[in-house]
Amino acid sequence: MKPTFGIRFLDHLAPAATLVQWAVLAEQKGFDACWFPHDTFRKNSWALCSAVAAATTTIKVATVGTNPYSTEPSEIATYFATLDELSGGRALLGLGLHTGEMMGWLGIDTADVVARTREAVEKVRALLQGEVVQGGEAFPWTEQSYLRFSPVRRDLPIYGGGFGPEYLRMTGEVCDGSLPMVTPPESAALMLAPIREGLARAGRSPEGFDIAGCAWVSVGEAGEAARDTIREIVAYFGPYLEEEALATIGVAHADFEPIQARVAAGDYRGAAALVTDNMCRVAMAGTPAEIIPRVEALVEAGVTHVSLGGPLGPDPRRAIELLGDQVLPRFR
Repeated sequence: MKPTFGIRFLDHLAPAATLVQWAVLAEQKGFDACWFPHDTFRKNSWALCSAVAAATTTIKVATVGTNPYSTEPSEIATYFATLDELSGGRALLGLGLHTGEMMGWLGIDTADVVARTREAVEKVRALLQGEVVQGGEAFPWTEQSYLRFSPVRRDLPIYGGGFGPEYLRMTGEVCDGSLPMVTPPESAALMLAPIREGLARAGRSPEGFDIAGCAWVSVGEAGEAARDTIREIVAYFGPYLEEEALATIGVAHADFEPIQARVAAGDYRGAAALVTDNMCRVAMAGTPAEIIPRVEALVEAGVTHVSLGGPLGPDPRRAIELLGDQVLPRFR
């Protein structure tokens, strides 16, 4: 089965209007979906999704990490049902949590993240299906909890986005798709195993379950420039990656300790300078020819939707063109 491709836009890469323009370009270049991270204190992904829906005609519009702490399931359901209506049935919902740290900024404890996300998925799905939704442990709703309008699609796809084996197993049990981080790409088999365990535990077939592997990418005509572009991202986020995932490319959390010290001191450029070429392999960084075999590895591991995000490249617009013209066609 041929994979589909998504592109994830980080909000700091450009003004909001430019991000929307890039989404239009991604549609023209053959991408199947456009994803926006839903992060605390960042540009709002719901507003960006709505703008992209109005500016495009075929590309699916989605979020990664709409979380069940700062956004309540009733709000999530009504927003995505409305987005689906506005886009003509092109909305996807990525429901989950990137890191517990962001919720910590708000003074929120995320110890119950797996149970809370499971309940949120179940409640959003029940609302979309027209049910009167009963209260649960995390969300003690009353008998007045039901939609006052009919969604365009009652089976709007819900993807679970999170980290850790228990969370990934839960996505296989109750979601329509999963959003594992495949950073580095060599860790894909490790990340997909608990998803498959969850599917089996729930007696569900893997057929039709979309595994949207989220990889970081930096692509350009000059491979070294592309690697230099990814270094600051790796310096900041590398320590959050799981030890087992890092081990697949021979890197450990201990290797990041001097880099973390620079980040803590606010010396991001100095931190990036300490990121080695091997550490850069947590991402797909280089020329299109260097990117292709690493995408192939994801597909061979069982990723059905390749979601490419991060800095994209030294020139993000040119990166979208290179991916659309030279990488995606190899898989179609």
